[in-house]
Amino acid sequence: MRFNTHIAGFMGLVTLGFGLPSGGFAQTPLSAIEWLNYPLGVPIITALPPNTAIPSDPTNPTGDEPPVALTVLIPDISVTPLGQAEIGAVGLLPASVTGLPRNLWETSTSSRLGALVRSQNVDDFPAMQTLLYTLLLAEAAPPKDAGQKAEFLLARIDKLIALGAVEPAEAMLDRAGTTTGSTTPDLFRRWFDLTLLNGSEDQACAALMTHPQISPGYSEQVFCTARSGDWLTASLTLDTARALGFMDPFNAEILARFLDPELYEGAPNLSAPPKMTPLIFRLFEAIGTPLPTGSLPRAYAMADLRNTSGWKAELEAAERLARTSALSENRLLGIYTARKPAASGGIWDRVYALQHFDIAIETKDASLIGQALPKVWAAMQTAHLEVPFARLYGGELLDHALPSPLRPLAFRIALLAPTYEDAAQKYAAKSKSDRFLAGIATGTPDLSDAPHPIGRAIAAGFATTALPDRFATSMENGELGLVILQSMRMFTRSSGGNLQGITDSIATFRALGLEDVARRAALQLMLLKRGV
Repeated sequence: MRFNTHIAGFMGLVTLGFGLPSGGFAQTPLSAIEWLNYPLGVPIITALPPNTAIPSDPTNPTGDEPPVALTVLIPDISVTPLGQAEIGAVGLLPASVTGLPRNLWETSTSSRLGALVRSQNVDDFPAMQTLLYTLLLAEAAPPKDAGQKAEFLLARIDKLIALGAVEPAEAMLDRAGTTTGSTTPDLFRRWFDLTLLNGSEDQACAALMTHPQISPGYSEQVFCTARSGDWLTASLTLDTARALGFMDPFNAEILARFLDPELYEGAPNLSAPPKMTPLIFRLFEAIGTPLPTGSLPRAYAMADLRNTSGWKAELEAAERLARTSALSENRLLGIYTARKPAASGGIWDRVYALQHFDIAIETKDASLIGQALPKVWAAMQTAHLEVPFARLYGGELLDHALPSPLRPLAFRIALLAPTYEDAAQKYAAKSKSDRFLAGIATGTPDLSDAPHPIGRAIAAGFATTALPDRFATSMENGELGLVILQSMRMFTRSSGGNLQGITDSIATFRALGLEDVARRAALQLMLLKRGV
């Protein structure tokens, strides 16, 4: 499997601060991703030479049976058939990393778990993002009713795509056997689409040409045949599919321009279709009319990180992906500091503010840091990138002799960093609100210091480690994963003012041993004020 440094960085971000005690329990709906709604099962055809009669069964002109009984190699052990149970258990994070038991999902149903995964809206809370990524990437036995379609694995992959986590989703599908054709058409289609966004489509095309029975459709077949260098066969396949009515007219038109660009010199540019797919997106790029990604689903933003777009497009894509933790803060910083801004206003002001602050940090000059901090923090708040910024710099802010008026701000930023508990111990909180925040960071918030009703709901959640009654039956049935997902959804939906939901979700995290999640989520609810 391909496991590059970008994915490794993402794994570090996912596991950051997430842990379960040893021996203990430890936004977007699917329909919003247009290309996942297309039907499968399109018959595969082979291009026919000119003047050849069309066979009576155009879906299988040779009469050959497709290959079956594919296998996967398990290094250093043996070769075994890859069954659906093994596919459903695919993950990138072993139990030794997550602290989650292998039977996390086993006693729940695929449909219920899939619906819960798809309903998670974690955009505003990085603590919930980290927990969700950990669940999505965990190696664990599949649900008890996992069947041939690997329904819950598909839901996990689709949620990763919705969050923009293209590289981890692609790596998951690699583990499921897509590179060798040992997979279902649903899984292969997703892998094929992700490689188009990630710039690694040659590998997917090689797999498609070797195993045409799992091709998503004729358009992909034509594209890959051309990519292999066989332009004549690609053209014949396109003409045959078009004649038989097996290809969407728009796909046929853009593929024709891709195969014979000289024929369309001077012709008006095509307008983007109402339903975008990664292949169409890639074809627009190939014919010299690349499309902006800002209005497309988040996963498309990954295409702007391939050094094929301008720096502004790359910056905007990086910010968009960093908001859902699909891009690590270190990679975001690298893009921010890649060159000097040549303009002002909007994103350029953020780039300048971040670069100026980064230089101040490097020099360890408290005076320069103090001058730069308010501007860069305001810029990060505008972009909803407070937590990535805090992960980069929050841990050391309180180590500098900042002017007294800036110490409270530095304290709050430090509380959004992984070292939030250290920050609470370093800072001598004087106001009630600061004492309350320090109490959350140490897991002991004082109800009398709570500044508002949401704060009191948070304090009530930390006042107990008992599991709320609403989850008792599910836990008795061993449905740990389901309870975590339900508690996550309850927290994000309650942030707008459902005080009991806030209390119960925090209490649930603590009862399950997710103390770090409870503290981070509560601090983010207090400091980011998303939906409050």
